[in-house]
Amino acid sequence: MLRAFLLSVGQLGDRPIIAVFLKSLAITVLLLVALGVGLWFGAGSLAASMGLGDGTGALVETAAVLAALGVAWLLFRVVAIGVMGVFADQVVVAVEQKHYPEALAEAKDVSLGRSIAMGLGSAGRAVLINLAVSPLYLLLLFTGVGLPVLFFIVNGWLLGHDLGEMVAARHIPRSAMKGWRGSTGLQRFTLGVAVTAMFLVPILNLFAPILGAAMATHLFHGRRPA
Repeated sequence: MLRAFLLSVGQLGDRPIIAVFLKSLAITVLLLVALGVGLWFGAGSLAASMGLGDGTGALVETAAVLAALGVAWLLFRVVAIGVMGVFADQVVVAVEQKHYPEALAEAKDVSLGRSIAMGLGSAGRAVLINLAVSPLYLLLLFTGVGLPVLFFIVNGWLLGHDLGEMVAARHIPRSAMKGWRGSTGLQRFTLGVAVTAMFLVPILNLFAPILGAAMATHLFHGRRPA
């Protein structure tokens, strides 16, 4: 895992990696800004429909902006990994060109449609599963015991699943995916926990999607027979 992390950090300056980083970050920010603007306009329309005065309406809009900032912080991981799912193939190709040229020669490009489907699936799973577990989050928040552990278990599993499949899709036929998942569960979970931790560190969280995709590539090829 440490080797995969160090190799991934060492490639952050490569042009293809920089290009994906800038594209994915820009789209992530635009989506979150659009969400915030939507909440602000929605709050303003609601205040107007209820006949609230200018002062009260301004308070409602301010509350909406604060809520949008909170939602953006909570959803950053979800949106960033979802967007990365669309561009992941480019990251994997860049890593394979530099470190695994033999594997690159036999790889199959992932279609744009499948990339988008993986990105949307990643975002959807993250939202639905975290919502399903939210009662436990609230319970553990009030008891003060085990919340970080549950958070890392849930999101580590989710990220490990998504990042691993971004690489495997280029090398494993769909019919063999189930067997591959079963044999790599612990490795992918460990990767997911590590990337979940990156998302909690300011500045590093901006690079977490790129690093996660690159690390997943190194770990995938590290398990393959020579």
